Amino acid sequence: MEGADGAPQGRQAGYAGGVKPAPFTYHRPETLAEAAEMAASLENARLLSGGQSLMPMMNLRYVAVDHLIDLNPVAELAGITIDGGRVSIGAMTRQRAVLEDETLARCCPVMREALGFVGHVQTRNRGTVGGSLAHLDPAAELPGLAALLDAGITLRSRDGDRTVAMADFPRGYMTPDIREGEVLTSLAFNAWPDGHGWDFREFARRHGDFAMAGAASLILLDRDGRIARAAVVLIGIDDGPVRLSDVERMLTGETPSDDLFRAAAALAADRPMAADALVTETYRRHLAGVLARRSLAVACARAANGGGHA
Repeated sequence: MEGADGAPQGRQAGYAGGVKPAPFTYHRPETLAEAAEMAASLENARLLSGGQSLMPMMNLRYVAVDHLIDLNPVAELAGITIDGGRVSIGAMTRQRAVLEDETLARCCPVMREALGFVGHVQTRNRGTVGGSLAHLDPAAELPGLAALLDAGITLRSRDGDRTVAMADFPRGYMTPDIREGEVLTSLAFNAWPDGHGWDFREFARRHGDFAMAGAASLILLDRDGRIARAAVVLIGIDDGPVRLSDVERMLTGETPSDDLFRAAAALAADRPMAADALVTETYRRHLAGVLARRSLAVACARAANGGGHA
């Protein structure tokens, strides 16, 4: 079969045993405009970014596509831009690049802390920001960060750009608000003020495994040591990241204390949570409460220390 440029390439023979992908045609656009046109015009097409989730799913025949559009050559989709307090991260930016960017770590330290939980070195070397957001695994760290930071997700089609708030991005289990013919291009958010506290933690059977539950917190204290602003997110408990607005309201205006953290953790755990073959809802609620309490305690301690490590 022919690839997108007419050369004989990209057609996979397939394998009835299900350990190789079903046949598909491989396409390699070099510009975002070209990729958006392919996404809009090709039937049953999927976009390939890092491939750390998509390729195993194709090999196991959970996903079968007719056309695979490889975004790796599209250089304009990669990079980190920080302009004042506005941060924009291109969809094809590798997770390792996010982890190692010193400027980003200074203005948004929770991202470095969270990226350390993403898979292993090998997966972070290839995995991308956009790939994780588009895959939208309930336990994934990057969607949780996007929810924590009130990020916007920008998508490009041949008709133009569309931006979706992360709060509205999940439409169901592993179902993001990406319309047919759209390419996820970037994640953008406003950095929190200097001196804020942060924390990200999760619980898994082994490092690199999918988290049974996770919690992330951002805290800003006022001059009197009270909580002026709070953001709290749980991951791994529902179809997407869960922003705890009720917990944030409870915390705002209060002085940090163990009693406050325990009350906040009880409220965090007091909601329906997913159960699966490995984790009961009761156990997941327990994990969520413990992780939320510890996360808030560390984030507040860091804020009291002017943003330094607790």
